[in-house]
Amino acid sequence: MRSRRGARVADVRALGQPPGLKERRNEEHWAGRLYMRSLSPYVSWALLRLGLSPNQVTYLMIAAGVAAAAVLSLPGAALWPALAAAVLVQVYLLLDCVDGEMARYLRRTSVTGVYLDRIGHYLVEVALLAALGVRAQGAWETGGYVELGLVAALGAALIKAETDNVVVARAKSGLPVDPEVGDRALRPRSTRLALARQLAAALRVHRIIGAVELSLMIAAAAAADALVGGHTPAATRALTVLVAAVAVVQTAAHLVSIVASRRLQ
Repeated sequence: MRSRRGARVADVRALGQPPGLKERRNEEHWAGRLYMRSLSPYVSWALLRLGLSPNQVTYLMIAAGVAAAAVLSLPGAALWPALAAAVLVQVYLLLDCVDGEMARYLRRTSVTGVYLDRIGHYLVEVALLAALGVRAQGAWETGGYVELGLVAALGAALIKAETDNVVVARAKSGLPVDPEVGDRALRPRSTRLALARQLAAALRVHRIIGAVELSLMIAAAAAADALVGGHTPAATRALTVLVAAVAVVQTAAHLVSIVASRRLQ
């Protein structure tokens, strides 16, 4: 294990951010590439000096994301909970960068760490979508918007499960994790489905149920509601309807895309 006390920010950046890390399009978030990876080595260095383990940082990451959802679900339609949730999601993203950097620097990457990280993403995205429904409704009560938030949350969980279960299905069938044909396995065999998948990817519609993008849109909707005034958070409710619709469509489309591709062969 490398020295914690002797670590420098430059060392953490060099060893915790190996070449190609920012180019991992399917795993590295755009905000990580744009600004968070520039900040994260300083936080990684500080937490190394404090003696925290990578898994402990992952737990802090999860706590920040769940706290964002908890704040967002507070009764009423005040602007500050939406802004606070957006800030907490940025902390969540920062710690998501930091735990991996620390693990690589210390040479302590582990299956447990990967597992906790993925479970954390499941939990936080589901919690934020459910909290959006509560905010749109104004309280934890029936009325349609809480239910829409829960539908969106279920869709987000199912989409992740659909992706992760490709690996499970291949492993249980005795196949290697990655198909031999590489990236070609992602493309549906049907030309029409392949074009539809390319269009959806280009539009980035799927990103609106991701924690970072969702938190920013919630803050924007809350600001719009505050400017308009009134007792009905129209922008937040419109966003809830949109997010639920996207989650439902994407859940079905993602499943069809996987089954029609070569990922299960």
